[in-house]
Amino acid sequence: MRASTVRSSTGPVAEPLSLSEDIDDRKFVVALARGLELLRAFRPGDTLLGNRDFVARTGLPKATVNRLAYTLTVLGYLRFDETLGKYALDAGVLSLGFGLLAGTDTLELARPHMRTLAREVGAAVSLGCRDALDMIYLETIRSETALTLGLASGSRLSMLTSSMGRAYLAVIGAEEREALLAELEAAGGEDRRERAAQVQAARREVGAFAREGCCFSFRDWHDDVNAVAVPFRDPRDGRWLVLSCSGPASSMGEAMFRERIGPRLRALARRLGEAR
Repeated sequence: MRASTVRSSTGPVAEPLSLSEDIDDRKFVVALARGLELLRAFRPGDTLLGNRDFVARTGLPKATVNRLAYTLTVLGYLRFDETLGKYALDAGVLSLGFGLLAGTDTLELARPHMRTLAREVGAAVSLGCRDALDMIYLETIRSETALTLGLASGSRLSMLTSSMGRAYLAVIGAEEREALLAELEAAGGEDRRERAAQVQAARREVGAFAREGCCFSFRDWHDDVNAVAVPFRDPRDGRWLVLSCSGPASSMGEAMFRERIGPRLRALARRLGEAR
């Protein structure tokens, strides 16, 4: 079946994608999926988006965007600024986010350990999970001396170029991974060559996971960011979560992540994955 477009973290527009064959057309509500895609159009740093922004980022027709935006405004998920003619996220979205975080026991357990690691290595330590074709931060803790990008809870990362996304790809089943990589490559829009190169780089990291026990991103996600990530299953609900540690590449080289940070992150992920 075909559904609304799925947005990519590395490009403004994604091609319409086929959903998994096990999706039941009779139960799948396309209108709901499109409404959620409108909310997903907001990215870190976005305050207001207009109908043209929604159309560009979702690929939906303008008339559909108008109806969806109006409905989400009535329900309290969007707020319309009449002066600027644009929409902002409203409190309804915030309440959903707090509901997720409040219900994540593993996050509560992880915070003090993440804080300790961030302080010891002078970097940022994050916990995240998959969201559609992106990875999303559930929590980020920085050391007082960390000079890293100001990403916070709710920030999205590329699944292909971030260590967190690569770690997730490394632990899912081979068939699921191949299908997801195909979707990610197709979502590259016009820049097919660069997207294909990103897919190959991700494949190399996935291939090295069995040996390393973690995945790295050295200046791939950002020119001055190095990072390492380790996946683990949440012992409470069985979903895959990913721990990552990132810092400025100019002062934290590859050796530091491979020899010092990686082993500590693996130990923490193992501890969290075994917690009951």
